[in-house]
Amino acid sequence: MSFGCYAEFVKVPSKHILPIPRPDPEIVALLTSGLTASVALEKVGQMKSGQVVLVTAAAGGTGQFAVQLAKLAGNKVVATCGGKEKARLLKELGVDRVIDYKAEDVKTALKEFPKGVDIVYESVGGNMFDLCLDALAIRGRLIVIGLISQYKGKNGWTPLNYPRLEKLLSKSQNVSGFVLVQYGHLWKEHLLRLFHLYSSGKLKVVIDQKRFSGLHSVVDAVEYLHSGKSTGKVVVCIDPSFEHQMAKL
Repeated sequence: MSFGCYAEFVKVPSKHILPIPRPDPEIVALLTSGLTASVALEKVGQMKSGQVVLVTAAAGGTGQFAVQLAKLAGNKVVATCGGKEKARLLKELGVDRVIDYKAEDVKTALKEFPKGVDIVYESVGGNMFDLCLDALAIRGRLIVIGLISQYKGKNGWTPLNYPRLEKLLSKSQNVSGFVLVQYGHLWKEHLLRLFHLYSSGKLKVVIDQKRFSGLHSVVDAVEYLHSGKSTGKVVVCIDPSFEHQMAKL
């Protein structure tokens, strides 16, 4: 739950430790991706009911939770993804309008909401960020939780310039960044809520089916994540012996 955790052993502050029954993949997904969606939508997005919520990369590790939490809160949910399988999954998760960017134009699809969207949960960056900003409603909130389109440049992450402050001003809009580690005081409260929703069957946890085992496979897992082929949460089992124990149960 902190930076530097691609390791077999790591020393972290006690405030970043949360007790769980066992490190099942589903719980791992709730810890990172689930908490990011829950805290960001509530505290930064100020999500209520009766709103239009747009989630980008919605079939990914954290997007899957954002769409479900927005729907459970009583909102109309719009989601972007790439591919028929991912679109099918999002429909199963209750998304009202799925935009498959491989099959249709995102900008055109967003025109179906002439008043704009109230909240955007954005993790792609680049051109997708611009499209989301253009689709934002008056007093809308755009939450930036990632910039995955910019992570794989020749020189690593290269930030882009967004000289569009006049648009934010004219419509009283808000663009906010969100990093989970800076909201540690809310983790326990939100994790308990997420676990209750999961255990009661109201919240689904989608784990990508591709298996990665051992610390050496972390690099391959990250490359797989950046390839856009993954669906749900990509999980690495650091200790293969635990994976074998799971198989015996």
